[in-house]
Amino acid sequence: MIRDVLTARLAQMTASGTTPDYQRLAREVLGIRGASSDLARVLVAQALVVEDRRDHWRRIGERVCEEAPRVSGVYIFRGADDRALYVGKAANLRRRLQAHFANRRWSTVHTAVARVARVEWQTTGSELEAILREATLIAELRPPANVQIGQPTLQTREVPAALVRDIVLLLPSIDPQSVGIVAARDRGDVLLLRADRSGNGLTETAGVLWEFFQRVTVESAASSQLALAPLVFSWMAGRGRHVTRIDPHDSASAAGMAARLGALFSDTSLFTERLLHV
Repeated sequence: MIRDVLTARLAQMTASGTTPDYQRLAREVLGIRGASSDLARVLVAQALVVEDRRDHWRRIGERVCEEAPRVSGVYIFRGADDRALYVGKAANLRRRLQAHFANRRWSTVHTAVARVARVEWQTTGSELEAILREATLIAELRPPANVQIGQPTLQTREVPAALVRDIVLLLPSIDPQSVGIVAARDRGDVLLLRADRSGNGLTETAGVLWEFFQRVTVESAASSQLALAPLVFSWMAGRGRHVTRIDPHDSASAAGMAARLGALFSDTSLFTERLLHV
């Protein structure tokens, strides 16, 4: 490694009682010719710092890639001061983080990410949940290594007009005994819920969904959040085209919605194929 060679050569020069020849080090170790003495000293010092940082980055990566689970989720790179440096999503956290920390990636690593001190993650039951959580975390944390592009819009996504409507999606949950529910309105707001697949608490869950779709105006709590529905519709147009879904307006009441959800929850084919329930 460059750092090891530089360190050894500097030690040899110092041990012999001579002033380190930084121009020679820059030429022979760094491959930089013609640098002045002062510039060569700076280049050698920078090379040592970069190599130390690379070693630290590699050690962090080895530990993270060993501990990360092989499930979908979101992850956050944090610095020594605990500041969020980067937020990402993955269908397989370990595989995605292994790609982040691959040796070939070092030359293209964002300067902020190179200062990572630890990586934390949150597992999700589905790819869509990871997509929504990533967008929310980026908006909340504003990490410097993420491109800040503002709220998602349908104008930048290939979404058939027929998909842009109020919808309830049923997805796997991180708890195998539960169902993940994503409710999206055509006006942009999204609601994430988790329901016991046995039906316990389903009346309350249906009541929350009913109220969500019956609201005429956006309340202050909702208006302060991202309008994430375009991400939902875009996912449905692609990888989520086979997801089980219901039209919330096909139910005449919260009780009717609870009955429809209960019928789907009890179907053993849920999550293995798209179910239609009328």
